[in-house]
Amino acid sequence: MISQQYPSQLLERAVQEFSKLPGVGRKTALRLVLHLLRQEDQDVQAFVEAVSRLKHDVCYCKTCHNISDAERCPICADPRRDATTVCVVENIQDVMAVENTQQYHGLYHVLGGVISPMDGIGPSDLEIDSLVKRVEEGGVREVILALSPTMEGDTTNFYIFRKLAPYDVSISIIARGVSVGNELEYTDEVTLGRSIVNRTPFEGK
Repeated sequence: MISQQYPSQLLERAVQEFSKLPGVGRKTALRLVLHLLRQEDQDVQAFVEAVSRLKHDVCYCKTCHNISDAERCPICADPRRDATTVCVVENIQDVMAVENTQQYHGLYHVLGGVISPMDGIGPSDLEIDSLVKRVEEGGVREVILALSPTMEGDTTNFYIFRKLAPYDVSISIIARGVSVGNELEYTDEVTLGRSIVNRTPFEGK
């Protein structure tokens, strides 16, 4: 394969940085960089400032670990939400996916991943202990396990079930309207909404 020749080292470096983004190859990166070059200075500056502020100013909610602009995210701070129900999800995208269904009105707990020994991710790398602490402090009556129906997701579900077993809390799992092996964030809103509404008790088997 013939390597791409760039007329400018600055252009090449910018392409290299953009191509580090997930799902962005060098051709797409080149198109993005050339697009930015054609924009007005103020538009490019606004883009750079937005990315910089995202990196330096974004917070993680101290309660649920969702991305936020303050110590508590808008969901946790909303008194209209059902604080007795906590939906456990893998990542931020899953919170957005469940919210888009408009079928769930409780709170969330973002683990930051799932247990995956192959990838070197163990329970201590996730926000599982903080979930146990939330339940231990009282007020939570139901924990909904809404992890993707993969082997790693099922392993994480079982681990959480065992950790919460000593507490007086109902543990349920979303209905398997979501195809096995699918990522939650890519599930259509109707199917995901029905899976939340039709959740079933987690048997731990």
